[in-house]
Amino acid sequence: MKITLADTEEARRILLKVIDPTPLVPNQWLSNKIGCDVYLKLENMQPIGSFKIRGAVYKLSTLNPATRKRGVIAASAGNHAQGVAWAAAHFQTKATIVMPQSAPLTKIQNTKALGAKIILYGDKYEEAYAQARKLERETGATFVHPFEDAQVIAGQGTVGLEIVEQLPDADVLIGAVGGGGLMGGIGIVMKALKPKTMLVGAQASGASSMVQSLRKHRVVRTREAETFADGIRVKNVSPALFRILNRVIDLAADADDEKIAAAVLTLMEKAHTIAEGAGALPLAVLEDLMIQRPRDFRRKKVVLVICGGNIDVNVLGRIIDHGLILNGRRVRLNVSISDRPGSLNLLTRIIAENGANVLQVIHDRDKPAVGFNETGVEMTLETRGPEHGRTLVAAIKKHFPKLEFFH
Repeated sequence: MKITLADTEEARRILLKVIDPTPLVPNQWLSNKIGCDVYLKLENMQPIGSFKIRGAVYKLSTLNPATRKRGVIAASAGNHAQGVAWAAAHFQTKATIVMPQSAPLTKIQNTKALGAKIILYGDKYEEAYAQARKLERETGATFVHPFEDAQVIAGQGTVGLEIVEQLPDADVLIGAVGGGGLMGGIGIVMKALKPKTMLVGAQASGASSMVQSLRKHRVVRTREAETFADGIRVKNVSPALFRILNRVIDLAADADDEKIAAAVLTLMEKAHTIAEGAGALPLAVLEDLMIQRPRDFRRKKVVLVICGGNIDVNVLGRIIDHGLILNGRRVRLNVSISDRPGSLNLLTRIIAENGANVLQVIHDRDKPAVGFNETGVEMTLETRGPEHGRTLVAAIKKHFPKLEFFH
């Protein structure tokens, strides 16, 4: 595949007739906390909540009427599915999307709502992909690849064209890498127009085959791809995309799921934006890089591509709970108290006097670990932070020394 700057400019000419550019906004809180000027490229504000709409729309725009009449087919765990379904509806052609059975429910429902025919097949993306290619051969529909397609990559590259116009003096750009289409397209643009801008390709550490490949400058295959960031849970490296990324990516980095989850929570609280795992990954990576190599990032203008915001609400709920515990704003206690009237009242009074809020209480006399004349109390408490939590625990221990503190 050969994609040029001219290809991305042609894609933008088409896309401007269909979708609006997304905003690039500075975030003062993140800038002060991290120590560089942080800008968020909000691709989660696209009509489908993801940059994937760009490549899909441009790809379908290049199909002639006879080809469109036969329909399109795609395999996806979610965002590409919605992009193809949205584009198919716009160009009035039928779309069939093969999704793994493990695909997030919200992405399945959203894709179906856009009018696409959904086929759930296999447990993993690779199985859904193989089935989609089989259906392509049987039906004659056009297969729209999520990243291994020149028109799709050119469409994704329009993100880079917008960034160049919105922040011409950006020093660093960080974006997630799944298959590589987004950062491949952006990289082609940036290396042509802003070659001094450092490009950082990011992956989840549980699905980091491309990062490992870029670090070793050869294709590295991994056995598994495990991360809650389903948008970048890609196991196999595309040799074609590796060749593109190996030319344009200056630094390959990864972050684990805990840090990505914390970044989801930070973006929700401090940037007032909902990001899925792949969308929050650039923030998680930036925070790590500021510790590992601060000279490259301190006081620089850093663009984070928030590539999508389609996160399942149940996953988001777990991230919020887990993040509050990690930040010390929610604590869990196991306390053994005397099985006498007034003991539980004393415990809750101590908590109230120290300014914490009780979220959940389980009072259990039959726990094996408590004595015959005792009862166990499991509590989840809301605090103002780690120091407040430690002060609260110390106050409780004065009266109830048999206490376990989880944070």
